[in-house]
Amino acid sequence: MDRQKAPVLKRGNRLGFLIFRTAARAFGLRGAYGLLYFVCLYYLAFDRAAYATTMAYVTRRFRDHGPLRRVWDVYQVLISQGRILIDRFALISGGASFQVDLAGGEALKKHLQDSDKGLILLTAHVGSWQVAMSSLERFDRTVHLLMRPEDNAAVRATLNIDQDRGRVRIISSEDGLAGVMESLAAVNKGDIVSIMGDRAYGYRTAEAMFLGEPVRFPIGAFTIAAAAKCPIVVLLSAKVATTAYRVDVSRIIEPPAGSGKAKQAAVARCAQEFAAVLEEHVARHPYQWFVFADIWSRDEEQHT
Repeated sequence: MDRQKAPVLKRGNRLGFLIFRTAARAFGLRGAYGLLYFVCLYYLAFDRAAYATTMAYVTRRFRDHGPLRRVWDVYQVLISQGRILIDRFALISGGASFQVDLAGGEALKKHLQDSDKGLILLTAHVGSWQVAMSSLERFDRTVHLLMRPEDNAAVRATLNIDQDRGRVRIISSEDGLAGVMESLAAVNKGDIVSIMGDRAYGYRTAEAMFLGEPVRFPIGAFTIAAAAKCPIVVLLSAKVATTAYRVDVSRIIEPPAGSGKAKQAAVARCAQEFAAVLEEHVARHPYQWFVFADIWSRDEEQHT
């Protein structure tokens, strides 16, 4: 899987996390959420990268909105992300529990019971992946996260990102072929491998239509699934109430087959299928997609 370094937007610091942690402990989740309206005004005004990349999304998601309303849309995305980060800390620290509705869980359970192999979970920067991963504990399988290291030291230290927890293990995507081989080994022994599928980060891609325009999505999940001959289960989560999330694992993409151009076409079909599922998701939860990148721009580091 070829890749190049992509610029990473850093947001959040230790002081900010301390303030929100204190507010959450003193006033509960709703009290901590209240601070977001002021904090996110700052980011709206001064974080030009966050504003520009989020505007690239809301312009395509809300094509009928005027310029001022789209500014409000960007603000809502920033607030939603803040709530998710507070929930993430509350979950990790044990300060709150969340009810999770797992849609499609029975089919996923049946596959794991009937097959010697595991599967690929293809997810995106939506909702809370920590809550989503916690919902998989009922399957009694180790979940391996194929992911890039967190660049923001404050986020990494406060939210325990990049650390193994319970039956969740980390596979670094920075390791290239070694990470692919480790992922294959995990699937072949019956484990689950989770991969983000909505930003390329310089890895190999295939083109798909998303929100009316072409985007290049990474194909690593599809190529690993093809090699392992296992299904790709799309996992998407959304916050639906203060202490409730919905995690959907009902959409299954069959692994691409064939060789040469036939396989390339199959991979492209998989990418388009994923794009369609993600588009349906952001139609229902428009303020809970946190990719913070203009994935429609040709300046994004994307490779075929």
